[in-house]
Amino acid sequence: MRVIIATDTIGPLSSARAGEILAEGWRRADVPADVEVVPMGEAGGGFTVAVADSAGVEPAGGVSEGGLTTIVDTPERLVIGFEPATSGPQLGIDRNASSAGFGSALNQALADSPYRAPEIVLDVSANRAHDAGAGLLGALGATADVPLDLGVAGLHGVSRVDLKPVRRLLAGRRLTLVVPQVQRGLPLLGLRGITSRFGRDQGWHPELLLATDASLQSFTLAAAPGMPEGADWGAAGGLGFVADLLGGRVTTGAEYCAEIGGLQARVRGSDLLVTGCTVFDFAERGGGVVARVADLGARGNVPVILVAGEVVIGSREMRSMGVESAYGVHESRVGQPSENVTADALASTVRRVARSWTW
Repeated sequence: MRVIIATDTIGPLSSARAGEILAEGWRRADVPADVEVVPMGEAGGGFTVAVADSAGVEPAGGVSEGGLTTIVDTPERLVIGFEPATSGPQLGIDRNASSAGFGSALNQALADSPYRAPEIVLDVSANRAHDAGAGLLGALGATADVPLDLGVAGLHGVSRVDLKPVRRLLAGRRLTLVVPQVQRGLPLLGLRGITSRFGRDQGWHPELLLATDASLQSFTLAAAPGMPEGADWGAAGGLGFVADLLGGRVTTGAEYCAEIGGLQARVRGSDLLVTGCTVFDFAERGGGVVARVADLGARGNVPVILVAGEVVIGSREMRSMGVESAYGVHESRVGQPSENVTADALASTVRRVARSWTW
């Protein structure tokens, strides 16, 4: 039996650590299995640690202008996670917030790296600015006829943007931006754009909605005249525009980890996919890692099972998500999820599952 383990963090256990515990349970089952572990992460620390574990290196923490950084630096890729010291509401709009901190973190990481990796990966899942990446570009050297670091409020009247310093800095490198799955496919402009979508939720007056959207449109026209709007331009407050502008791409942490771990190729010829998360419930559905693994299992016609700290969902619902069965380390307590998952408790659970599971 060939088993692929691709789990999110489970409680305090990293993806790689939880994965090895799950793998050991299958190796010791009555029918020993050929088991492989692919570290996975969706965003934030879980993502950067998973990438570091995939590369066999330790992530480095640091302080950048306006926040904390986590760096994974290898000859193949430079991965930067940035957490601003202050952040606004996830679904609101702060007209004065700037994405400059992400640009400063990237600039510093590039200066400190001993390599010139062909790919730069920036986790922008914590971005709360609504400036279409103007602050990020300004921190990387872009200039304009208005300030780029004052949020969307400062972009009023913009008509000229010079990106030559940014293009020189990133020449020959691909920029990959990591965003949460819910940010994929968000338009930047117009009635379906992020200003209309989130500004209306805050009760903004139509004039303010139109003025903010117009500023973003003017900025994109000045930075990229004639460039058609891409599918992910609105991701992470408009940072998806920056990825398209610089010839890069937008993806999720789970998709990226699956890519560098060769998960899709590993699924072919496997007999079982095992994933996991801290709490498996209907609201969060286990998160982006579970969704990605379930999708790959469905595409490859390989059954997917899940081990979680707690399972708070029915069998009908989980099967609609592509998960054949789910097992909890702790007994389900609806409304009172626990993240207290120890290595011993997880090992005990997977031994029971591996001995009894059949397809």
